[in-house]
Amino acid sequence: MEIRDIPFQAFDLAHAASEEHAGVTGTALWRTLARGNVRIRIVEYSPGYLADHWCEKGHAVYVLEGEFESELKDGRKFVLTQGMCYLVADQAEAHRSRTKSGVRLLIVD
Repeated sequence: MEIRDIPFQAFDLAHAASEEHAGVTGTALWRTLARGNVRIRIVEYSPGYLADHWCEKGHAVYVLEGEFESELKDGRKFVLTQGMCYLVADQAEAHRSRTKSGVRLLIVD
């Protein structure tokens, strides 16, 4: 990820408008701020959430609260809990998320 052409800014994502996205099961609630070529999101997956697609976009993901599993298309699975993060590049490894109990994430891409 290359961040370019964005002057210093402070903002409050907690009060950003939210969008709901349906998964195969459950929902994802996104609070998003886009600036230049960067998108910053607080994402909350409901209990029982399973993503409806394999994502190939690069992200930096940090777990604010809860626990979720990131599954790679090749079958590997990683459980991430509060305070953990993962990083993946664009087009590197397709992945999708699922959670049993719900999770709140900070995602930068």
